Amino acid sequence: MSNSPMRRRTFMLIGTTVAMAAGARTPVAAAAASPAPEGAPTPVRIVDDEATCATRALFAYLRRQQGEGILFGHQHDLTYGFTFTAPDGKASDTRAAVGDYPAVFGWDTLILDGDERPGVQGGAEAENTAALSRCIRQGDALGGINTLSAHMPNFVTGKNFYDTTGRVVGQILPGGAKHAAFNAFLDRVAKAVKGARRPDGTAIPVIFRPFHENNAGWFWWGAGRTTSREYIELYRYTVEYLRDTRGVHNLLYAYSPNSTFGGDPTGYLRTYPGDRFVDVLGYDSYDDNAGPTPWLDGLVKDLAMVVRLANERGKAPALTEFGEGGTEVRDPQWFTRLSQALEADPLARQVTYMLTWANFGGAKRAYVPYPGHVLLPDFVKYHQDPYTLFAADLRGVHSARTTVVRNAPFMHLVTPTDRQRVTAGSTTVRVRVTPARASRVTFSVNGGRAGRLRLDADGFYSGDWPIGQASPDSRPVTLTVSARVDGRTLTDSAVILLGEADPLPAGRVDDFEGYAGDDAALNEAYTHVNSHTLTLSAGHKSSGSYGLAYAYDFSGAEYTGMGRPVDADWSAFTSLALWLRGDGSANGGALQITADGVDFWYQFPLSDTNGQELRAPFSEFTPAPWDTAHAGAVLDAARLAKTAAFSLYLVHGSDGATKGVVHVDDIRAE
Repeated sequence: MSNSPMRRRTFMLIGTTVAMAAGARTPVAAAAASPAPEGAPTPVRIVDDEATCATRALFAYLRRQQGEGILFGHQHDLTYGFTFTAPDGKASDTRAAVGDYPAVFGWDTLILDGDERPGVQGGAEAENTAALSRCIRQGDALGGINTLSAHMPNFVTGKNFYDTTGRVVGQILPGGAKHAAFNAFLDRVAKAVKGARRPDGTAIPVIFRPFHENNAGWFWWGAGRTTSREYIELYRYTVEYLRDTRGVHNLLYAYSPNSTFGGDPTGYLRTYPGDRFVDVLGYDSYDDNAGPTPWLDGLVKDLAMVVRLANERGKAPALTEFGEGGTEVRDPQWFTRLSQALEADPLARQVTYMLTWANFGGAKRAYVPYPGHVLLPDFVKYHQDPYTLFAADLRGVHSARTTVVRNAPFMHLVTPTDRQRVTAGSTTVRVRVTPARASRVTFSVNGGRAGRLRLDADGFYSGDWPIGQASPDSRPVTLTVSARVDGRTLTDSAVILLGEADPLPAGRVDDFEGYAGDDAALNEAYTHVNSHTLTLSAGHKSSGSYGLAYAYDFSGAEYTGMGRPVDADWSAFTSLALWLRGDGSANGGALQITADGVDFWYQFPLSDTNGQELRAPFSEFTPAPWDTAHAGAVLDAARLAKTAAFSLYLVHGSDGATKGVVHVDDIRAE
């Protein structure tokens, strides 16, 4: 969940003022393994082939449940609410609303730091670890399924997950300065999860969902804050550490980017850790901008895509976060329209569960309506829908007899990661091989002579790569690793950038010349909000070899955005300028500057197609309308001295085109 303004926004444009389907259930297209004969154990292929019987059974249940009904989930259902103040393990806004508990109970690792109940700020580590274990036990005792998200602290600065400074991911991967601190955090997660046991001593299964919403930029593990391959290796390391090093065998692992993708799997899979590391394909989406119809259209299209991918890969699909997240309730039948839209689509209706966020109380959003709330009557109808399942509806969640499909040997290059820049004269190459041991592991550069890697104390095959004096032209080289395992040769490779990158002049955001014509490198540099495509354009630019072609798609969303960190002092500048070629549409754009924790923006039209300079004086930037806490803020020199990020948003006008291409170049403060 994110309360970031990047997702909590309502745009104001310049100059702009379903029945439930009936019929048979759709069968699931693919299975995790060949179907078992009647009465035989169900074969399951999951991340942990040493998982407990109950964990394997949970996965089999989630797969079997597809097309049979969607489980409703609620974050912190037993610890935060509008109808109780003192959690007792039974009080629940969901129960107060409909007389039943959610089928899925969501918790967060923030409990471990005492930042969410029942954790205690300043409390002993053992106390907060026990608190998280207790939550998992309570959800299980009430007949529900447990899932655990992870809003991890910034391990570089010591601040929270919203602090995106410090290039954290590179620092916590093996070899990084903060790697030990990250391991210590995972140790606490392991202890809490392993400590969640039933009275008979068996470990309770948990769906672990780390590093969520990573395609957006509001978390330190998000787009523009790390590269795709760094993210992939971080996710893989987390799985391997918990499973192999700490021996946690009651976890399923979920991957959950944020909306929207326009139904295109390319963006969704850009940071996918791989089938060997993911059990649940998740997706987060909140209706917080444009009203139900555009959001529902995009949601259904994307969920259909997620289900299709899950069926192809033998995974369980889920709507891992959702909610009515606007500043006010706009549709008193919101839950009904949502359930109708999902049930009417033959693929989207196959998601196994959908979890909404916490009722933190006070002025914060009530994602589950409470008695007296305007959405309560509709939520009661939602509960009564036979296709919507709550705790009392669950049967046989952990009872399936299963047999595990053993995982074949797998190798991956851990460090350095693809498109990592190496400026030192040497670096350490690390390779992980699981679950078997390799007889020989080597690395080579550009196909040259191979160097030997040997098993180290941390379980990596590692060795020194003596790079020598890097070329001043920041040349790319291809690093290839090979391992001989059980008579087979496994390989992996990465493009490594050697030498320092040419620095941009002060105030320059981007001139699009530093990517060497590589669209993948361009996309790694930016955050991405909603569906769009960024490519380098040789045909439309203000100078140099390239500009940016920004192809937007408003299908299922009313805006789309790209952005990148700045982290600079702009107090000497008076305006933001760029070259812009609009597409002649009635849509609009907005430049956004995040300075001193405040989002300021400047709106402009896209009607001109000639290509010309756009200059936006900082004095004409105003606080974004969703940031009511800073309504009177001014983008002055003091705030510009703390400029953190630049973003460019395109916004759908009432008469605007759904798709189009806008070209920009030479973005700078001056």
